Amino acid sequence: MSNSFKIAVSSTDLSALKSRIESATFPDELDDAGWAYGVPLTDMKRLVARWRDGFDWRQEELKLNNELPQFTQDIEVDGFGSLNVHYVHKKSDRGAGIPLLFVHGWPGSFLESRKIIPLLTKGSGDSQCPVFDVVAISLPGFGFSEAPKKKGFSLSQYVEVSHKLMIALGYTEYVTQGGDLGSRVTAGIARRYGGMHSKAWHTNVLFSMPPENDDPSSYTASEKEGLARWQEFQRSGSGYFQLHSTKPQTLGYSLADSPVGLLAWIYEKLVSWSDNYPWTDDEVLTWVSIYWFSRAGPAASIRFYYEVAHSGQALGTKSSPPTIPMGCSLFPKELIRIPKSWYPGVGDVVFEAEHDKGGHFAAHEQPELLVGDLRKMFGKVARHFLRDVYSSLSVSSFTFFYCLQAKNDGV
Repeated sequence: MSNSFKIAVSSTDLSALKSRIESATFPDELDDAGWAYGVPLTDMKRLVARWRDGFDWRQEELKLNNELPQFTQDIEVDGFGSLNVHYVHKKSDRGAGIPLLFVHGWPGSFLESRKIIPLLTKGSGDSQCPVFDVVAISLPGFGFSEAPKKKGFSLSQYVEVSHKLMIALGYTEYVTQGGDLGSRVTAGIARRYGGMHSKAWHTNVLFSMPPENDDPSSYTASEKEGLARWQEFQRSGSGYFQLHSTKPQTLGYSLADSPVGLLAWIYEKLVSWSDNYPWTDDEVLTWVSIYWFSRAGPAASIRFYYEVAHSGQALGTKSSPPTIPMGCSLFPKELIRIPKSWYPGVGDVVFEAEHDKGGHFAAHEQPELLVGDLRKMFGKVARHFLRDVYSSLSVSSFTFFYCLQAKNDGV
């Protein structure tokens, strides 16, 4: 049974955070270091001062509770017992929406859905524009979801939890969208539940290995640039990944004990992984506060990397790609861009859109562009087969065996 949920951080926890911030100690910094060594000291001092003296969590908490209908649901996970999972669930204003599961990544959360939910559920004013019922899950160990207590809770379990949440809400047929680790989860859903339940999936980051006998000379300039960006990231930006996937508990002590340490750890990614997005201080602090006040604490969220790395499900593991239709949105400052010749290793790509702005946090940085792609990907084909879909759509009638046809329909 679903239970309504409101974020309600205790006054004790707020006071404890303020006390820790007030006693913060900053490291020294080299002259003219800029971002080369990590987050600049001036940025951190400014953000910490704002967090200590000006940032109003109660105001942000109220905004989130007013904007996002939140719930919790107990979900039984094979071999791991029951977990209480937090999620956002906003139904279409027109009463008949396409069920869409949104899955976040790290260092994201359900907060990444905040800007796209009103766009997806309200549509554009055009009665033919598709609208959605949006479910944005807080993955176990993130936000206000309970964290697993046993070892081995890996990708397949995140897939199971996400699917079972949709089933519990009555959505026996649905589509998905995800980036970062959410892309891995939604791909897993497509692979495991595709056809009967998961009808199509969309992502803003593609992961795959090159096919045998691939010809790099055939890559386009943008594809070469995307691979070069990934190589540079592997060289100079992937240290966090090595720590998360090898010794997450050791790092977890620092993240759980020091709000300033947590702030630096996440702020670096927000800035360096986005496309010159104008982050406001309060935006950053709200984002990081979700981790600080999370149900299990910030250390729980990084264990996913370890579990995947030690489960045989890591990136590069050979597995059959999903066969249901998929779409992708390409943003220029995403951490990786694979060539089209690699696409067969990802899935059955029937929709692709390339944008000239945007980075890793597409739903937050460029919500209009992402939503536009989702409408095109999931809407055009729905209208093709269901003439009055947006006035009469019901979950039981929402059969999405359409995209084989959609390839010939210009989608």
